[in-house]
Amino acid sequence: MNRGTGPAMNAPMLTLPDARLLIAGRWVEGAGRRQALDKYRLQPCTTIHLPSREQVAQAAAEADAAFRASRLTPHERGAILDRAATLLEQRSEQLVRALQIEVGFPASDGAGELRRCVQTFRLSAEEARNFRGEMVPLEGAPGQAGRLGFTLRVPLGVVCAITPFNAPLNTVAHKVAPALAAGNAVVLKPSTHTPTAAVVMAECLLEAGLPPALLSVLHGGAETAGWLLEEPRIRFFAFTGSTEVGASIQQRAGLRRTQMELGSIAFTIVADDADLERALPKIVGAAYRKAGQVCTSIQLLLVQRGVYDRAQQRLTEMVRALPFGDPLDAKTVVGPVISLQEAERIEQWIADAMARGAERLAGGPRVGAVVPPTLLAGVDEAMAVGCQEVFGPVMSLVPFDTLDEAIARVNATPFGLATGLFTNRLADALRAARELQVGGVHVNETSSSRVDVMPYGGSKDSGFGREGPHHAVREMSEERMVTLLA
Repeated sequence: MNRGTGPAMNAPMLTLPDARLLIAGRWVEGAGRRQALDKYRLQPCTTIHLPSREQVAQAAAEADAAFRASRLTPHERGAILDRAATLLEQRSEQLVRALQIEVGFPASDGAGELRRCVQTFRLSAEEARNFRGEMVPLEGAPGQAGRLGFTLRVPLGVVCAITPFNAPLNTVAHKVAPALAAGNAVVLKPSTHTPTAAVVMAECLLEAGLPPALLSVLHGGAETAGWLLEEPRIRFFAFTGSTEVGASIQQRAGLRRTQMELGSIAFTIVADDADLERALPKIVGAAYRKAGQVCTSIQLLLVQRGVYDRAQQRLTEMVRALPFGDPLDAKTVVGPVISLQEAERIEQWIADAMARGAERLAGGPRVGAVVPPTLLAGVDEAMAVGCQEVFGPVMSLVPFDTLDEAIARVNATPFGLATGLFTNRLADALRAARELQVGGVHVNETSSSRVDVMPYGGSKDSGFGREGPHHAVREMSEERMVTLLA
């Protein structure tokens, strides 16, 4: 589309291999089928195999048996993950192409997703080799002379990873690779919108030497997830998705452990002393990459009044210049959102905001599942774009006077994933870091700043637990206390 033309609905259909089920180390057919769509052309691109209730039970039982039988050492687990990282790199062309078709990523977003996935695997390999407990100074307590104490870190058993469409390679890696590094078995349920990346990752792990049945791949939607939650052999659920679905999973998981990365309304704050030439390009990238479908994509940009007019003028120019449309076009920066239904919802939210007084500074008519990158002003907290997660290429500018006002605006939402702050005042940066009720505060970076080595997760309705291989390995294992008396 790139500034004006629509999806080529009569273009040749782009197809990917069928996404079958992986159970006990074997790729098998499912009991049902459904289609995944090319997100730009809105045509079927692959057939997904859906499991029966019996196949879900079989996968959980085989995973549990494989976990109990596994004798992989930390060194061997690390070597498998390193080999898998290399294999993923070797299949980069195939993976990026699948991300362009199935997710709607432009090539730059797909290549970035692949690079981060490989890094996540390599970091997880290091964590596997360093999987350990610690000494406990028992003799520091009275009456414990001659007694030695230490902890072992031990895997939990079967980990279930339920992953979203918006990062179908790296988010999957952040759950699967640390779980395997800790010595667990994994049952993976990827998004039905985007199954291919998970299938290729599983193929790479098997080729790298992962013992059969330590990884299963089960496609499907809420029904498959519900069946997985009924399986008592599963000890841990790692979920990324909406707050509503996360709350349901948490309730059904009972006493089993979980890690939840949930919804968000992501803010970035621009203070009046910020270096706009440095900040604005980062802000545009953070708001519109992956068509704004990232939990930390900037939805509300709070700009202090002293620089508001200048920031608005420059951002309007920059957003209007973003090429959008077909993700297979090398010029495209913003591709389609995940479905026509979501595009229609986003379009309606924009229209509702404009009907209630918001001004559209950049953007235009939706074409198919492509929502042009949109910049709004005059948004208030009663509008959907101001109080609900948009999850699309829409950013709204909101002026503020004092840092207290900006912090209060961020903290007023039920969410708390991450916030960016552009300022050169150290005292303000440190105060914001202490007072913002979010999982991550990024000074002179945007809310979407993430390095895969860092702990990543939210507070309040944005969830709990932390991703990042070092931190996830600890989430997916437990300490066992050992004492020895000579």
